[in-house]
Amino acid sequence: MWDMAKNSMILLLQGRLFQNFWGFVRQAAIGAFITAALLIALTQYTEMSLLLSASIAGFVGGVLQPLLFKNLKFA
Repeated sequence: MWDMAKNSMILLLQGRLFQNFWGFVRQAAIGAFITAALLIALTQYTEMSLLLSASIAGFVGGVLQPLLFKNLKFA
């Protein structure tokens, strides 16, 4: 199991894990941006604590990942 994870990480860092590496980077950046923007908005414009805001933003970001990566093809 560890070898599979290590091999996948090596291929990712070499840019050979996905057919369209820059498409993966773009979709991951979009997800990170939406999550960060939601975290900032929740902490600035609501009375929620940072922990609750981070939990909600992390949940929403996690829900978005399958939608963002649905057309992702492995090499």
